[in-house]
Amino acid sequence: MFDLAALGARVQGLRRDRRLTLQQLAEAADVSVSMLSSIERGRKAPTVVVLARVAEGLGVPLTDLVAQPEDDRVVVRRAADQERIDEPGGWHRTILTPVVPGVNFEWIRTTLPPGCDAGRFPAYAAGSHEYVVVESGTLRLTLAGTPVVLAEGDSAYFAADVVHAYANEGSEPCTYYVAALIMRPRAGGARPGEGGAAAAV
Repeated sequence: MFDLAALGARVQGLRRDRRLTLQQLAEAADVSVSMLSSIERGRKAPTVVVLARVAEGLGVPLTDLVAQPEDDRVVVRRAADQERIDEPGGWHRTILTPVVPGVNFEWIRTTLPPGCDAGRFPAYAAGSHEYVVVESGTLRLTLAGTPVVLAEGDSAYFAADVVHAYANEGSEPCTYYVAALIMRPRAGGARPGEGGAAAAV
């Protein structure tokens, strides 16, 4: 017997990891949107035939959906599967963390070219946290209008429930990492380094 809630979470996590809408996956899997939605919400037990179609639409083996090991504490994301996103303005970000359903944490590597101002971004929900580490170059992190300049090797923590901004005012590229723990997804667009439901700069 399937654990419907766990199955639904796996299907939804894989779909979101591939940036597919319900409609897009339903078309790729040749199943109805209502069926797929019911599976993701754990409200309907699909047949093996339907699951095989969903697995094919996701591009994974059927066993990835139905086989739930006793110890599911390790999730690996190979380097080849890490998503690099090139943004307008010449900066780019790489999403390093695996997607784990129900865990709103991301670790992202971002590079801003010289003179790149990535703009101001809305706050996350209260109780959200972000840690920033600069690998190279200089980063200007602005929190609620107050700038903080971070140089190579510097790190910072901030409560992510304020408007914030990222910029590289230097003459060299700036590469930095962000680890973000978000209490719940925020509506709106992604920020520099963001991706997924709990994205971070």
